[in-house]
Amino acid sequence: MTARLDSPHVSVLLDEVIAHLACGPGDIVVDGTFGAGGYSRAILATGAKVVAFDRDPTVRRFAAGFPDDRFRLVEARFSEMDAVLGEGHADGVALDLGVSSMQIDEAERGFSFMHDGPLDMRMGGDGPTAADLVNTAEPAELARIIFVYGEERESRRIARAIARRREEQPFTRTLELAEFVEKALGGRRGAKIHPATRTFQGLRIAVNEELSELEAGLEAAERTLKAGGRLCVVTFHSLEDRIVKSFLSVRAGRTPAGSRHVPPKAAGPDPSFQLLFNGAKAPGDAEMKANPRARSAKLRAAVRTEAPVWRAAA
Repeated sequence: MTARLDSPHVSVLLDEVIAHLACGPGDIVVDGTFGAGGYSRAILATGAKVVAFDRDPTVRRFAAGFPDDRFRLVEARFSEMDAVLGEGHADGVALDLGVSSMQIDEAERGFSFMHDGPLDMRMGGDGPTAADLVNTAEPAELARIIFVYGEERESRRIARAIARRREEQPFTRTLELAEFVEKALGGRRGAKIHPATRTFQGLRIAVNEELSELEAGLEAAERTLKAGGRLCVVTFHSLEDRIVKSFLSVRAGRTPAGSRHVPPKAAGPDPSFQLLFNGAKAPGDAEMKANPRARSAKLRAAVRTEAPVWRAAA
């Protein structure tokens, strides 16, 4: 049976990911971010088996028609992949990070201010919502979230304004918050992006613990991959890419050289990954023109060596 092809989500850097996974019949590949199934569909087309993960229970509808004998969808975070598969059982792991376009397009999920909806932003169905965070977090904590995760320089100004307003009326809707942030920053004044964009990014990342999940997921991928297995990660903003770059650089033994004026450190563990290429790959002009979401995407990839997994002590 073939998978449904009417998905609203276009997978970014798909051809490059499949090429670097280099999977085929008999291989077991983890699609850590199933979404609408774009990566899973392409991996299955190579003849490989797929174990897909997604914490969003609504994505199950996109799995209709996938071959039962070679496909399994697990409703869980991708950081749990090693607990599900065991250590050294996968030939490949693919991660397409961030929020999917289908989640953005569904107003009731509250990810975007392009459509009015409840201020939710949860990828899964549990835990505090963005409204809970906006209406209860201390101003200093709210400012930290918007500054660190949203990379918004005016985070303190925004947090103070939110704190004053919520005392009179809590925030409940996406457009309500977006319009308030825009007003607090003095309007658009020719800005290339909406003034609330970074605030929404910061809240979304905090609500879903995306960065800590990524760090845990990379470590889980290291445990899950067998020697020769490949890891491909597509990121969409600098915070994600910085984590992936640092993880792979360290695991590949590419730590910066120490100063000649400082005693050398003891040798660390043997490299558990080898980079498949230096730096990050970006989409081509044709893909960026066809899919604006691809413009900020970066792909990093590495192959698992025979070295033991780096434990916490390392």
